[in-house]
Amino acid sequence: MKTFKLENEPKIETGFKTPDHYFENFSIKMMEQLPKNEPKVISIFQKRKTLIMMAAAILVLALMIPILSPSSTNTKELDAVALENYITYQSNVNQYDLISVLETEDINNIKTGIVLGDDAIEDHLSTNSNLENLILE
Repeated sequence: MKTFKLENEPKIETGFKTPDHYFENFSIKMMEQLPKNEPKVISIFQKRKTLIMMAAAILVLALMIPILSPSSTNTKELDAVALENYITYQSNVNQYDLISVLETEDINNIKTGIVLGDDAIEDHLSTNSNLENLILE
């Protein structure tokens, strides 16, 4: 076998050689190849802007429904019979408390009398079978 000496043997040339001053001029060549005009940038948000605005408008309207719709539980008015029964069975309410709460319009409404006609009295007496209690009262 033949002795192998690395320093004495001819070297094989590689197939790729870099030109002179290639890496020094590389950035300049690359900048020359870039286009002069910057392309217009379109964001992802701009494409879906109308969809996002519609969703936001629907969300705002949905949140406004409870505010704008009248609630029937808040406007529930008291029945006159229920109010009278409540006042009757409450022992801590006296006539002076009621007078202090009444306004002048309420007092004027109380002063108006109820006019009963003879027909109404006759109808009531004819429907009630216990006339003695009615006469005594």
